[in-house]
Amino acid sequence: MTAAASLPSLARTQRAVLLASTAAVTFVAWLWLAQGESSRTHGAILQPQCHTAWGGASFLSIVVMWQAMSVAMMAPTTLNWLFAYAALSAKSAPRQTLRSVLAFAAGYFCVWSAYSMAAAALQMLLQRAGSLDASGKLPSTVAGLVLIGAGAAHFTRFSRACLRHCRNPLTYFLAHWDNGPRGGFRFGIAHAAYCVGCCWLLMLTGFAMGVMNLIWMGLLTILVCIEKLSPVGERVAGMAAVLMIFWGLTLSLGISFAKI
Repeated sequence: MTAAASLPSLARTQRAVLLASTAAVTFVAWLWLAQGESSRTHGAILQPQCHTAWGGASFLSIVVMWQAMSVAMMAPTTLNWLFAYAALSAKSAPRQTLRSVLAFAAGYFCVWSAYSMAAAALQMLLQRAGSLDASGKLPSTVAGLVLIGAGAAHFTRFSRACLRHCRNPLTYFLAHWDNGPRGGFRFGIAHAAYCVGCCWLLMLTGFAMGVMNLIWMGLLTILVCIEKLSPVGERVAGMAAVLMIFWGLTLSLGISFAKI
């Protein structure tokens, strides 16, 4: 398969199934997060003596939370990859399309599961050190540094290369094509690795704004979707990075706009 090949069209039914499946997975993840946040908030109100609402959370429950966050934020951005992969797979190995697409999703899920375990381990360490408040938020000075780091990371060569990969599924598939579920699993792992490289620090800004701050998560989801799917995505991502750096500076320096 050469780079000059054009992307074959995906059957309407297949596109509908992929769209519905992605929408369902995303909805379930957001619903789970919303219910979890409601339960934690209610528990913190009933037990104000607790040092943190996360104090009794097990490592596994925190891993599941980070995995749900990853699915809620990243699943919508994988839809163009699923469309492209399913279309190419249907053309080259039609009998294996379903298994190949599922293998792609499994590979993608595995990498984000590893990220979720690492993020959960970091959260547990911060909890034990007493660095997180009841909402899972770092002190303002440290939170500001996290935001500055996330904003600055966008302008690194590594991050920009990962973003270019995420914006161009067809280019990657045509250059590395491999038929069947094994190839799909490998593609899923590779794409997720680039995706983590692009967004890992952005997701850790949850420690700056509150680990289960659904409004912040929603804003980040919109930002990630725009930067990966929109023609002006890279420009918007750059402006968002500058704003994040500015916001981080105000937090680190203790500047309150309410007093200005």
